Amino acid sequence: MSFPSQTSTATLDELVQAFFQASAGEWQSQRRYYTLQSDKTEEVMSQLTIQYLAAGCDDLRALEQLHHLDPGVTLICGTLVTWESHYASPSRKPATGSTIFGALNGLLYRDRGFATPKPIVAEFDFRDANTMRLRTEYNQSCFEEELKLVGTQYRTRQTIISRAGEEQMIGQYLEKRLP
Repeated sequence: MSFPSQTSTATLDELVQAFFQASAGEWQSQRRYYTLQSDKTEEVMSQLTIQYLAAGCDDLRALEQLHHLDPGVTLICGTLVTWESHYASPSRKPATGSTIFGALNGLLYRDRGFATPKPIVAEFDFRDANTMRLRTEYNQSCFEEELKLVGTQYRTRQTIISRAGEEQMIGQYLEKRLP
């Protein structure tokens, strides 16, 4: 299922480049995950580093190869996101990782998914210049996400994870830019 979009491909390219450039930097992310069937809530504090990637850089070339894109196809831009997460629950150990994202023609290529180490592809569009929407499907799950730039110092995110058409989890995030 695709998002309805009234934006041309060229405009989408411009929007994603501007969004990724505006997102570059250091962020503190306060996350809350709600597991709907069990009413379980989990809180996580993460430090994010988002690096803008220009077309043709080594990371995007590697991502193009990972997704077996034709040699003439070049991702227009991307980001490298690294994180360190600390869970409020004492039973969970801190987690670190990274993900490479690359954009082209309304598709967001990733070197790994949220719940899989395998490369995945998401569809994206923009509600407005500050609000990116993503839809990803793999392992019989659907991830619908909205990221919103709020001025220059904040981002909000919401993720709804569904399986077999039934909502399983909602993730809500407030991200604050660090000086």
